[in-house]
Amino acid sequence: MIKAVFWDNDGVLVDTEKLYYQATRELLLTTGVELTEALFRRISLVEGRSSFILAAERGVRPEEIDRLHGLRNQRYTELLTGGVRIMEGVEEALRQLRGGVVQGVVTSSRKEHFDVMHRSTGLLAHFDFILTREDFTLSKPDPEPYRKAMARCGLTPQECLVVEDSPRGLESAVAAGIRCLVVPNALTRGHAFAGAWRVLETCREVPGEVRRLGGAEAGR
Repeated sequence: MIKAVFWDNDGVLVDTEKLYYQATRELLLTTGVELTEALFRRISLVEGRSSFILAAERGVRPEEIDRLHGLRNQRYTELLTGGVRIMEGVEEALRQLRGGVVQGVVTSSRKEHFDVMHRSTGLLAHFDFILTREDFTLSKPDPEPYRKAMARCGLTPQECLVVEDSPRGLESAVAAGIRCLVVPNALTRGHAFAGAWRVLETCREVPGEVRRLGGAEAGR
């Protein structure tokens, strides 16, 4: 029986991946590095590493990379203040599941960015808890984020379900022993997503999958 659903944030709840890519690309260009979407997908969304390794490979000093990281985070915040789009089917799915299962956000986003992007989405009222990058030592694809979510709820992997959009998020969930639904977006579509429980078209399909797995009161 499914008692909890853990949602990734960027690319699943809100359409922010391209803004993060834009901010990172802009700062890397100042070092002479051109970050393409293909490189960003591989390094960040598949491998779970920082795209600033490309600057390090060109001999940019660590202290300068730290400075660029800070500037990138500032630029990303600026882009987020313009508002973000809620992904298709998310609001409907969250409403259906609310009260029937525990719902948590498990994200690699920093809290400062998470707070900005959700200032006006209205989504947070649906969640019982939120874990951001500051809440764990190792980020996805390491399983620590989802293990912490399970510990927060006092549940086993068999009682939980994860909703992700990227290979690194899927790897994190699978490594934690949790079944994972993948909802690809424009930047992650096309991957094989080996190990996913199901690959869905939109988050609108999530409540149905919870029901099929015996989610308590799901969809009421």
